[in-house]
Amino acid sequence: MTTVPAPKELDPSASLASLYGAKLRKLRIRAGWTQRELGDKIPVHHSQIAKYELANETPPKYISDRLDEILGADGDLSDLWVHVDRFPPTDAFRKYKEYEARATAVHKYLAHTVPGLLQTESYAREVMRQALPWCTAAEVEEKVAARLARKSILESPVPPLYWVVLDESVIRRSVGGPSVMCEQLGHLLKVSEAPNVEVQVLPFAAGGHASMGESVTLLSFDSGPDMAYFEGVALTGLVRDPRAVAQHSHRYHRVHAAALPPNASSTFIQEAMEGFDACEPT
Repeated sequence: MTTVPAPKELDPSASLASLYGAKLRKLRIRAGWTQRELGDKIPVHHSQIAKYELANETPPKYISDRLDEILGADGDLSDLWVHVDRFPPTDAFRKYKEYEARATAVHKYLAHTVPGLLQTESYAREVMRQALPWCTAAEVEEKVAARLARKSILESPVPPLYWVVLDESVIRRSVGGPSVMCEQLGHLLKVSEAPNVEVQVLPFAAGGHASMGESVTLLSFDSGPDMAYFEGVALTGLVRDPRAVAQHSHRYHRVHAAALPPNASSTFIQEAMEGFDACEPT
């Protein structure tokens, strides 16, 4: 006789996504359906229903609206989805890293720092030290090591296309002092020579733009829809809803169009290095 394992306990108070998942499970059980039966009615694979209930993923809006309709939630799921989408779970970056490792193309606009995969060790350490002042030196070193380990993505046998647009402030701000910045800017010039890496600079002279105040990342995959990841002052999170991803993509491409071409960007970075006394002439 096969014993069916008990369903995993849910904690609705853990996050808005957990509250959504608990509500979804309650409605499904009330309807008398298994995860497979509910998935067939959408239709999505039953494993997706499990992910939604466990708050491992949040469904796109059109699926959430369909779940609401099928389960007779009278708008409760759709209303809750809006709040989940506005305030994504705190582990959004952990999930982002999982998707980043599988992506075939990564397009980024960075407003404040060099992206993690292109950071030198000294630059990464200073960014961590400034961003996490409550961490001990040992904790900072642990996070730096984890960040450096992620760089292996760009060294894999089939690395993703990695196209980065950096705001001018990223290369002008002296993070860690002249020697750290010289090493970091020199590293940017070196990695941009790789066939799968492109680096552009959005100069101050470009004026206002569509992504002021936040950084945006677009992820593309061999199979499955594109995703967006954004980091701002108020919100950070993954976006899967096709309409929202398209909007973030539109914003990114407007920034991309306003940036300097790659060759001109390399020249711009070389000239910026001259502003740091510790840099050797290029």
